[in-house]
Amino acid sequence: MARRSPLITVMAAAADKAARALIRDFNEVEHLQVSRKGPNDFVSAADLRSERTLREELARARPNFGFLLEEGGEIVGKVDGSRWIVDPLDGTLNFLHSVPHFCISIAAEENGELIAGIVFDPLRDETFWAERGQGAYVNSRRLRVAARDKLADCLIGHGRAADDSPEARVRFLAQQDHVLAHTRDVRRMGSAALDLAYVAAGRLDGFWEEGLSPWDTAAGVVLIREAGGYVTGLDGRDIELDRGDILAANPHLHGALHKVLAGH
Repeated sequence: MARRSPLITVMAAAADKAARALIRDFNEVEHLQVSRKGPNDFVSAADLRSERTLREELARARPNFGFLLEEGGEIVGKVDGSRWIVDPLDGTLNFLHSVPHFCISIAAEENGELIAGIVFDPLRDETFWAERGQGAYVNSRRLRVAARDKLADCLIGHGRAADDSPEARVRFLAQQDHVLAHTRDVRRMGSAALDLAYVAAGRLDGFWEEGLSPWDTAAGVVLIREAGGYVTGLDGRDIELDRGDILAANPHLHGALHKVLAGH
């Protein structure tokens, strides 16, 4: 059985505590679809509650760490270079529509290097976790990226950038059409963090998206690297979380997928 380090244990415990309220709130969303107030404010409150719990639990365990939070922004820690990167609810639109595909994502960073990450799917009770140099796991099972080496056999995940300009829509549709023409099929499931965990688990063969934030991708990057995968920007260069685009696959497929996306 895989042994979790103290760092991973802290992250998993914080995610588990925050998830209890998310599960309760998720079960209430369906009843709000016809309410006068509507569900948007309710989901925003659920997001904030989750983030508050995560911040409190993580700060209690590592009081010197800073934070990069989806809702709360950046909080400088007492130890320079050490921080948590937190998404308290990735897949908000799914949550809003009672679609059971969302997660909590937490990564630990030291001096600009990602050292650990977890993606917790509370509805399926799956904790995807990885620490630099220690491998990747889901619960207690070791993860490896899929071994497929032909794009024509592959299932590729992707997401849509928040940019809704005509140019962005044209580029998005062109990317989707071109990848679809070269693969078995594509999936757009609405949670980048969980999709990246699925690449690490071999459930998806690859993933790409533009317009992401560091909290969407940080934990997934650690998972895929530790599962034997390759992660870059869409241009094939080293991943930069602040740049917002990502391309992930196993080492056999990454170059081919990059070539298919090139020019779009």
